[in-house]
Amino acid sequence: MNSIKKASFSAYLSTFILCALFWILLTGSFDKEELIAGAGVSLIAAVFSAKSIMNDHPFWLWNPARMFPMLFYCLVIFPWELIKANFDVALRALNPRLPINPGIVKVPVGLRSDYGKTMLSDSITLTPGTITMEMTEEDGQNYFYIHWIDVKETDSEKAGDAIKGTLEKWVRRIWK
Repeated sequence: MNSIKKASFSAYLSTFILCALFWILLTGSFDKEELIAGAGVSLIAAVFSAKSIMNDHPFWLWNPARMFPMLFYCLVIFPWELIKANFDVALRALNPRLPINPGIVKVPVGLRSDYGKTMLSDSITLTPGTITMEMTEEDGQNYFYIHWIDVKETDSEKAGDAIKGTLEKWVRRIWK
């Protein structure tokens, strides 16, 4: 019973710290009132979401071997993929001669962690031109069904390489 309370408190604490850091990152302010407001919002977010955000080992992500790749992914890798996808979709919108060949492709995913699959799925969906519609497992292999604005490849492996780019490699470093 005592370990359950400790694990639960650790999940709340870890979620609170994560939310507070995101608050500071997003506001860019160290003003006293701003920090107090951020602490309040982070506390409320931790109370309502700690059980669904943190797994059995709440401080697992705080390991530098995971935290540094996470920061690099969030600050460099994903923004770069986002910029490339935005330019691609903008060019297609502004130039009607560029091909638009929408379709759904089945893409193999080599991630096992639910957190990793969710992060990759969300990253793909957040980049313009792609939407992850469904995640399935068939014969021990995970697949995403992705709606793609311009299907360039119908082969699952090649389509996966084109859509996922370096995202899956970096997500694997974070969520092993």
